[in-house]
Amino acid sequence: MFIFSIIRKIALVALSLFFVSTLFVVLLFRFVPVPVTPLMVIRMVQQVADGQMPRLKHHWVPLDSMSRYMPVAVIASEDQRFLSHNGFDFKEIGNALSENMNGKRKRGASTISQQTAKNVFLWPTSSWLRKGFEVYFTIMIELFWDKERIMEVYLNSIEMGQGIYGAEAVARYHFNTTAYHLSRSQCALIAASLPNPLRFNSQYPSAYLVKRQHAIEKQMKFIDLFPAGN
Repeated sequence: MFIFSIIRKIALVALSLFFVSTLFVVLLFRFVPVPVTPLMVIRMVQQVADGQMPRLKHHWVPLDSMSRYMPVAVIASEDQRFLSHNGFDFKEIGNALSENMNGKRKRGASTISQQTAKNVFLWPTSSWLRKGFEVYFTIMIELFWDKERIMEVYLNSIEMGQGIYGAEAVARYHFNTTAYHLSRSQCALIAASLPNPLRFNSQYPSAYLVKRQHAIEKQMKFIDLFPAGN
């Protein structure tokens, strides 16, 4: 009994430390730009292991320094109920499960909030353990960040090409412009590449990617986030 009591106390201390430390980081990133993510580090290690020079293009900019079409494009492409759900789109999860069970091509149902939690706090390899942590961090950022902050972190941290992370970096290195001056069609093209930015290159789009771009542009017409302007 004494040993079990010690183990229980150690477990409680460990859980308390985990909660306090993760709460601190989540609150910190509510206000401070995310300097680097686990995926960025993993990709650089992979590049070195392959005999390449590590490549990291990442330039943080505020959401209001991005094209007004950039968040519209990713919502149209990735998560059309982003503004109304609390981190999890249960309707989309149900649809994905139904399609997977019926033998259709497997697809995910991760929201932008879930992707942000994974990108900022976790590793990319899928497992039940990572999924559990993803749920935890998704709940945390939905509680302590607003939707604007989640979108800002997402658009600054997500992988958008080989060694390229965030809207500003992809604007510079794929389109020779800034995130603020990205056009509607360029934003749709970037969003089209996000399911697999290492395979789909927004700088040199394939016919398939252009087809996805046009489909996203059509969906963007039904999403109105901002007043006329940029």
